[in-house]
Amino acid sequence: MSNGILHYHNEYRAKAPGVVTGRSGTIGRLHFIASDYWPHNTALWVTDFMGNFPKFVYHLYDKEDLSRFGTGTGVPTLNRNDVHNHNTHIPCVCEQKKISHFMDTIDNIITINQRKHDGLKKLKAAYLQQMFPQAGERVPRVRFEGFTGEWTTRELGAISVKVSQKNKNNEYSETLTNSAEHGIISQRDFFDKDISNQKNLDGYFVVYPDDFVYNPRISNYAPVGPVKRNLLGRAGVMSPLYYVFRMVDGNLNFVEKYFESIYWHEFMKLNGDNGVRADRFNIKDSIFETMPIPFPTLEEQAIIGIFFRNLDTQITIQAQKTEQLKQLKTAYLQKMFI
Repeated sequence: MSNGILHYHNEYRAKAPGVVTGRSGTIGRLHFIASDYWPHNTALWVTDFMGNFPKFVYHLYDKEDLSRFGTGTGVPTLNRNDVHNHNTHIPCVCEQKKISHFMDTIDNIITINQRKHDGLKKLKAAYLQQMFPQAGERVPRVRFEGFTGEWTTRELGAISVKVSQKNKNNEYSETLTNSAEHGIISQRDFFDKDISNQKNLDGYFVVYPDDFVYNPRISNYAPVGPVKRNLLGRAGVMSPLYYVFRMVDGNLNFVEKYFESIYWHEFMKLNGDNGVRADRFNIKDSIFETMPIPFPTLEEQAIIGIFFRNLDTQITIQAQKTEQLKQLKTAYLQKMFI
């Protein structure tokens, strides 16, 4: 129940309405239940609101941030008594209803914007599937007007060069990392601290803006490891465990989006393996460089690249708007509750 609805039952243990949160692991994530339900044994729930407006209690708990009551050195646990004994301020029911309706409105707007963001991401995923040739095909299924003819293929090593420039004299001090979810970012931003040894960065590779990096670490986001482009606008260094390459032919936006598709995964699976470590993919550099890259005319590449760039911009704007609304809600929670 801490993560939402887990199963459906023919019977119920608690009558609606209810406010539910997890008491172990995922704590503080609230759910307002509008129908009779069966709370999981890892949940804490409220069904007796003692004359208070139920939705107000939900928003009140949201403001109180129940996760701060978590205890334990390992998996955090929420103790019922800690929450029960916490003192708070409650207005009259009439004011509770008005506050609740206001906060519900903000929640609804956040939900609408989150759905728009999710919809744009799904739209992008669909276009990535359709705007590059599928296995055994030489043309994409969705194409911009005015372009005809089959696409050619070029080996990665023929349109790029491996970057092996070492960070001599520690010229660059910012260590970068390649995240499957977030792209190339500063190691400090990703881990909240420096993982690399600042005294030994002279053996790291220098990664310039627009260089591409293959990270052999596999995850749910990247089953064969991610290839990401350095969009930070500045140079940094990366561990020699990564394969860094620089394009010498082709449109950068086009190549970037191709590596966000899944079509190159088959080549990796046929020519590499997980190696000794289950969390890392193993493929030789010489084999990686023979990867076939679909290659239409540079004009078509540019248009495809611009299309996805614009779509990424819309996704980013929508994500920022959703985050701003969440921050606005947090502000109102602090101002409208004592």
